[in-house]
Amino acid sequence: MHDGGNYNKNKMKRLLLFLIVTLMTNALFAQTENYSIVIDNFQTNYNTEKYDRIFNSFSSKMKQALPLENTKQFLMDLKNEFGKIESKEFINFQKGAYANYKTKFERAILSVNISLDDQNKINGLSIKPYEEVKENECKVINALSNYPTEISNLIFSKSKDFPNNTQLSVAIIHNYETNYYGIIIENDSIKPIDNKNKIFEIGSITKVFTSTVLASLVEDNKIKLTDYINSYYPFPFKDSTKITFESLANHTSGLPRLPENLDLTNEHNPYKNYGEKALNEYLENMLKLESEPAKVYSYSNLGAGLLGYTLGVSQKTSFQKLLQDRIFEKYKMTNSFTSSNNLNNSFVKGLNSNGEIVANWDFEALFGAGGILSTTENLAKFAKAQLNPENKELALSRKPTFSVNEKMEIGLGWHILKSENEKKLFWHNGGTAGYSSSIAINLEDRNAVIILSNVSAFNPKMKNIDTLCFELIETLENK
Repeated sequence: MHDGGNYNKNKMKRLLLFLIVTLMTNALFAQTENYSIVIDNFQTNYNTEKYDRIFNSFSSKMKQALPLENTKQFLMDLKNEFGKIESKEFINFQKGAYANYKTKFERAILSVNISLDDQNKINGLSIKPYEEVKENECKVINALSNYPTEISNLIFSKSKDFPNNTQLSVAIIHNYETNYYGIIIENDSIKPIDNKNKIFEIGSITKVFTSTVLASLVEDNKIKLTDYINSYYPFPFKDSTKITFESLANHTSGLPRLPENLDLTNEHNPYKNYGEKALNEYLENMLKLESEPAKVYSYSNLGAGLLGYTLGVSQKTSFQKLLQDRIFEKYKMTNSFTSSNNLNNSFVKGLNSNGEIVANWDFEALFGAGGILSTTENLAKFAKAQLNPENKELALSRKPTFSVNEKMEIGLGWHILKSENEKKLFWHNGGTAGYSSSIAINLEDRNAVIILSNVSAFNPKMKNIDTLCFELIETLENK
């Protein structure tokens, strides 16, 4: 193990590479696109020998643990022995903290693990020999014979490692026609189930709805995207910081991922007690931007929650009421909710990684970051509404507002990606303690895929939900 002070060159030759861990953040609050950007930049800078740029991507404590000269020496030795990075493949999140990449160098395949802090700075880095995970012989039975073979095989391959009592609810839209595919894992068998009207937490997909409420108010000339939210608060923000509605919707406000006065010791329900008083206290006395507004994309649950709360304040009501009136009622989403209370048997209970039932999350002031509960049938209505150009607020929410990199733009809430077939996809995912979700829409081909599940965001295989979503929509592009 390397502590940043005693770099031992011989360790490289024995492939016992260094490991630095400082200030680990919870992967539950991480979005994989941030990791993708960081690992892409790491590869580019490593291959072009711009080691100072890699050092500059470290957190302050990481820099202390591994000073610049040690960083350069290590990376030079790494490249001399193994060559450039040719390709990399995301594998999973290890221990809920590291993004693990199977990385092909010119002369070896290594495991590169990266952890990010709340500012998307590298605060943990491990490089070591890659070891293939030896899966136990699959004893799970595929009992989805009544589903189309291709869909059955894809769902089975991405679900077989989840615990018993896992449910996935899948909606596939092709040319305005919607088909539903539900599964439940019972007694190590993956069986079909009709769960299109069962309710799940949708997590951060809520952010798309929050931004859609914003777009609706803009279309009605109630507010402008460029308006500052400050005017809706009876106190000045700390350091006279100015924040626009648009920057909250596209994650360019410069705000951190989470407010520093959010009590994360309640890991089972972290947002429950974060109300108006705590949010106002943060804005007035603690607010500190981590980057210049409108210059850097940095995913922020705080920003999305603040957006929803401010929209409610701006219209002298609650954000939940705006959501109900402007979105749920308009698109007949009668099975979508802002609280898990009184949902009875229509509600699918969330599971942890071991398949044990976990508590649902309750949101107060930061509801706009992840508080909606819904069904695939309701989200399919919302997705099909995106295909109708007459829905002006939906079109506005999809309009690109910021270019993150050559692979991704962001609209108001939506992440705009390119599929394997170079088709534009409007995508978002979600994750809470007991649930994972993903939605992708291809407007050009009038296709969409929606997946809701009670797979925990802590589950090491949770990325399978996104992978399944992208693989299913790719099958539609090939039709």
